[in-house]
Amino acid sequence: MNQVKAFLFQDAKYFLALLFPAVFFLSLYLGPSYYALMAIVAFVILPLMEIVFPRYTTNVDTSLEPYRAKLWIFDLLLYSNVLIVYIALGCGLFLFSDPSIGIFSKSILAVSLGIILSTSGINVAHELGHRNSKFEKILASLLLLPSFYMHFTIEHNYGHHLLVATPKDPATARKNETVYAFWFRSIYNVFLSSIKIESTLMKKENRDFNRIYIYLFIEVVYIALIYIFFGPMALLMAIVAGVVSLLLLESINYIEHYGIVRKQNGSGKYESVKPKHSWNSNHSLGRIVLYELTRHSDHHFKSTRKFQNLRHLDPSPQLLTGYPGSIILSLIPPLWFSLMNRRYDQFEASLEKAQ
Repeated sequence: MNQVKAFLFQDAKYFLALLFPAVFFLSLYLGPSYYALMAIVAFVILPLMEIVFPRYTTNVDTSLEPYRAKLWIFDLLLYSNVLIVYIALGCGLFLFSDPSIGIFSKSILAVSLGIILSTSGINVAHELGHRNSKFEKILASLLLLPSFYMHFTIEHNYGHHLLVATPKDPATARKNETVYAFWFRSIYNVFLSSIKIESTLMKKENRDFNRIYIYLFIEVVYIALIYIFFGPMALLMAIVAGVVSLLLLESINYIEHYGIVRKQNGSGKYESVKPKHSWNSNHSLGRIVLYELTRHSDHHFKSTRKFQNLRHLDPSPQLLTGYPGSIILSLIPPLWFSLMNRRYDQFEASLEKAQ
C-alpha cells in the first residue's frame, strides 16, 4: 500500500501513457466520423502542446533508483499494454469486417490502430525486451506480433546497441538520408542482421532451434487466423495497421540517431557509446506518453535502466521538439536537413569548445 501511495504521489503522471489508448477507444465509441481523432491528437495536438509546455531536465535522486526499479506498479503499467493492444486489435478486426463501414473509414481506422500498435505495442515491447525475465520477453514478442516485427528484439539488443552511430548499424540514419530511404534500408537490413545474429547466438548457446523461423511461423499463423475468422478485408486493414506501426518505429529510429557517427581511433575501433551519440528530448508530454523513450541518450548509455529511472545526461544533443513533432518534420526532408544539420553542427562545435 505504501508503494502505491508513493507512486500516486510522485509518478501518477505515467497514467498519461494511457492517453493514446483512451483516445482510440473514444473514437471507436463515437463512430467512423471520429476515427481520425487518434492521428489528430498524436500528430497535431500533442506537438503543438509540446511547443508550449516546458522541458524538464531534472533527474530522479540516484539513491532512489534501486527502490523505484523494484516498484511493481511500474511493471504492471507496462504489462497492461498487452491487454490494451489485443483489445484494440480485436475491436479493429471486428470493424474491418463490418460491410456497413466504408473503405475510407476503415483505412483511417487502420492508421489509428497502427499508432496504438506502435506506441502501446512496439514502444512497450522495446522496454520489456531489454529485461532479463523470460515472462517479460514473451510479452515483448506478443506486442511485436501485430506489427510483423518479432525479430526486432534480437537485432535491437545484440546489433543496434553494439553498432549504433556507425555505418554498420542499419537503424542509424545517415546525414542527408531521407526518412523514406531509411525506411527501406533499415527494415530490410534489420531483418538480415537479425538472421545473422540469431545464427551466432545459436552456436554460442548450443541450441538447435532458430527463433527467427519460429517468429515467422507465428506471424503466418496470425495472418491465416485473421483471414479465416474475419475475412480478406480485415486482413488487408490489419496489414496496413502493422505497416503503419512499423513505419512509425523506423521513423523514431531515424530521428534518434540521425547523422551521428562515433569516431574511430587509429586501429579502426569505434569509441564507446556515450550520451552524445543519441538525440535526446526532454519535452515532458512526449516523455510521459512514450514511457521515457525520448530520454534515449541514457537508454543507450545503460540499456538495463528501467524507464522510470532514465535520466537527462550532459552532453547529449537535444531535438528541436518531441518525437511526434520530429516525425512530422522528418517527412519534409529539406526542412529536416536544414534544421537538424545546423543543430548538430552547433552541438559538435560546443563540444569542441568545451574541450
